Amino acid sequence: MNKRPLPVTVLSLLLVAAGAVGLVYHLNEINRQHPFQNDFLLIELVRLIAVIGGAYMLRGSNWARWVAMAWIGFHVVVSAFHSLPEFMFHGVLLAVFAYFLFRRQATEYFCARRQE
Repeated sequence: MNKRPLPVTVLSLLLVAAGAVGLVYHLNEINRQHPFQNDFLLIELVRLIAVIGGAYMLRGSNWARWVAMAWIGFHVVVSAFHSLPEFMFHGVLLAVFAYFLFRRQATEYFCARRQE
């Protein structure tokens, strides 16, 4: 059995934590009379995707690392409309995700899980 690389574990837990904290944090933004008036459901969906992606990366699902890349890539695009430091931070985070999720050890871990 191929052991999960430490960077995959750290990034997976980071995704789960960021998603879970975001889910709880944004709950106070719901307008109970008009829940579809703002982007509440979209924001919660993005947070839920982070939790699911991180959890399934811990389980070794190859599709989950692509979800993680799409999730952080989405944040790069969104932050492009905000400040330059935020955009740069998310860009660096995207590079870190790509580096650690597509290294040989990580690829072997995800491919081994697919064959089981």
